[in-house]
Amino acid sequence: MRKAKDLVPREADRLGTVQGHRDGFGFVIPDDGGEDIFLSEREMSRVMHGDRVNVRVLGTDRRGRPEGQIVEVVLHANKVVIGRLLNENGVLIVAPEDKRIGHDILIPPKGQGNAKLGQVVSVEIIDYPDSYRQAVGRVVEVLGEIDDPGMEIEIAVRKYGVPHEFSAAAMKEAAALPDTVQQADLEGRVDLRDVPLVTIDGADARDFDDAVYCEPVMYGQTKAWRLIVAIADVSHYVKPGQPLDDEGLLRATSVYFPRRVIPMLPEKISNGLCSLNPGVDRLCMVCDSVVDNNGIVLAYQFYPAVMHSAQRFTYDTVWEILSNSKGPEATRFAQFRPLLTNLYSLFKILLSAREKRGAIEFETTETQIISNELGKILRIEPRLRNDAHRLIEECMLTANVCAADFIDKNKHLSLYRVHGEPSEEKLVTLRQVLRTSGLSLGGGDKPKPRDYAKLMREIKERPDANMLQSVVLRSMQQAMYQPDNEGHFGLAYPAYSHFTSPIRRYPDLLTHRVIKSILQKKPYVPVLPPKVPLNLTLPRKGKGRENAVNAKKSQSDAKAGVKGAKTPKGVNAALPIWGQLGVHCSSNERRADEASRDVEAWLKCYYMRDHLGQEYAGTVTGVANFGLFIQLENLFVEGMVHVTELGGDYFQYDEARQELRGERTGIRYRLGDRMHVLVSRVDLDARKIEFSLVKSVGAEPGGSSNRRQLLLATDTGRPNKKAASKKSRPDNKIPQKPSGINVNAAKSAGTLGANQSKSKATRKSAKTSKPGRSVGKPTGSKPPVRSTKARRK
Repeated sequence: MRKAKDLVPREADRLGTVQGHRDGFGFVIPDDGGEDIFLSEREMSRVMHGDRVNVRVLGTDRRGRPEGQIVEVVLHANKVVIGRLLNENGVLIVAPEDKRIGHDILIPPKGQGNAKLGQVVSVEIIDYPDSYRQAVGRVVEVLGEIDDPGMEIEIAVRKYGVPHEFSAAAMKEAAALPDTVQQADLEGRVDLRDVPLVTIDGADARDFDDAVYCEPVMYGQTKAWRLIVAIADVSHYVKPGQPLDDEGLLRATSVYFPRRVIPMLPEKISNGLCSLNPGVDRLCMVCDSVVDNNGIVLAYQFYPAVMHSAQRFTYDTVWEILSNSKGPEATRFAQFRPLLTNLYSLFKILLSAREKRGAIEFETTETQIISNELGKILRIEPRLRNDAHRLIEECMLTANVCAADFIDKNKHLSLYRVHGEPSEEKLVTLRQVLRTSGLSLGGGDKPKPRDYAKLMREIKERPDANMLQSVVLRSMQQAMYQPDNEGHFGLAYPAYSHFTSPIRRYPDLLTHRVIKSILQKKPYVPVLPPKVPLNLTLPRKGKGRENAVNAKKSQSDAKAGVKGAKTPKGVNAALPIWGQLGVHCSSNERRADEASRDVEAWLKCYYMRDHLGQEYAGTVTGVANFGLFIQLENLFVEGMVHVTELGGDYFQYDEARQELRGERTGIRYRLGDRMHVLVSRVDLDARKIEFSLVKSVGAEPGGSSNRRQLLLATDTGRPNKKAASKKSRPDNKIPQKPSGINVNAAKSAGTLGANQSKSKATRKSAKTSKPGRSVGKPTGSKPPVRSTKARRK
């Protein structure tokens, strides 16, 4: 094989972005949207996660994936890397917190600065790695100790590249804004200050961007309801082309962590001027609609207004008033009871219309983390929802649908919130699982939302409802933003957009600008600021990947000034810009979710370190070829039982039945099974919790584990996690080579992946003894290990 430095770029080479894997290998995600190109651990030694590269496909690997070789690094993505400062055999290195970066950063003697061993630091990369050299950097910021309060958030925002500090220009612009509504701001606005609009939010909410009012009206000869949804007019203060708008676009969304929020806009706006606080005048954009008793919107209009919130309610207070008309809260807020009763009556109408429309309803248990003063978990509780939550949701849905319809009828470009139909591949898998449970999904090859809604009603009363609901949920596509209106499958709407949260979502701010431009009878054409880098990351598959490919192409064509490139004309001239904005906002939304999940996973791991060796009841929430995902009951923490912990059998993975079945014993483990497990290992670095199976409760060879009865810890005693050694097994008990899954091969594919270098393995074992690092797994013999070649297949 020729050395990389000898390769000469040619037309067949493909441009793409490197996506690293924690097990050492990686992929190049091609800009043209083609199949991902596998990179061996050797190739990954020359690049880092996120780098832009030219890659050449040399053939296929043993799994049939296209395998590539790096021709050249076009752009290094990582200027600064966050990690922990460690001493490895007398040499200072920084081990990156982002495990997709498989390179330790060498720190020269003068590059340590004031950092101490074990501290979390930011490192500026001086020399990038290649086939022969290690990455070199110098410490530019000391964040503190790994156990410091809020450190997990500081790590996450840097690890995922979440902007967390506002520019000086944006802060200056925000500071120059007035503290109150000015008289000049009222020109051309409808005065709603005499209407008793109220806000209804969570008890811990700090910004209030929506207010509601409802009253019965006559629409001609028809009895109906007037619903006013007033949304903070952020677009009045955040103008296109200004620093505040650049910051909003760069972030695209607020990011929510336990105990902390990284806002999209400075607090002067989000918690001040644009927060609909009670007792003060605020500018707003209003969706004023009329809804009949069948839940059909008969008419609506949008207009800018000024309002004066009459009261700030919490969900719990509203529900107490509605559920107990003679209770203390109802007496305390007697003047608002008619308004809240009207809202509740309309809610029940809208809910009925939702069911008739066939919208899909998932009953998931949301949890909230209760932390102490240091930000560490005290407990995890289910978040209780009541009809007050759903009341506000239905009001917001109505306003969002009206916004989408208004934009669509006026044929103006904007961003729609699109939720596509399930893919054929996912439909096949879903039908297979349903078939094994005696259920079916109607609608043939193109099921409609009402077919899913009917299925969910059938599932609701079953004992395995949670398992089946999770399977249905996984068959759904991810919602995204795009200028092409393709409807919202889950909500069963022909057109849907986001209008109700411009404080925390940039697409909502764009929707406000479009609606204002239509009212003023002049088009709104967004301009992409040259200083704001767009996040055009390609999703793994689906329509979002296609959108990102088109966005990348339109961006590169615009930068290069390609002659002859096909560009839309007339009203669609700005379509490529809207496409790029949609991909950017969707990508940043995914990034925010990943960062939030990372912090929650870290906190849960930190929390579970105090529970090592303890036994709990849990439920199987996921099945993979390498093991079972278990959620502990009452604790709401998820971990994994690796397939090697299930005994010395070979387990076949049945995707259709979502089960692992032992070839020799016939024991089956399925979604929804209740298990009894022991917390055996917590890996803070990998954000993983591992369990050991205490006992396969009541499982019989060839029988379904659904018939198991839960045994208590006092009944089972300490678990026997050790498999019999090779020498102690009779010949007739030695597992034979099957066509299915070898536990050790599965371990390689599921958690270990490509073989690590000896130095990394040594460091990994050394890390577990350091404060704040992983807690080691109890030692014990394992089932027979096949050759490396067998594991790599």
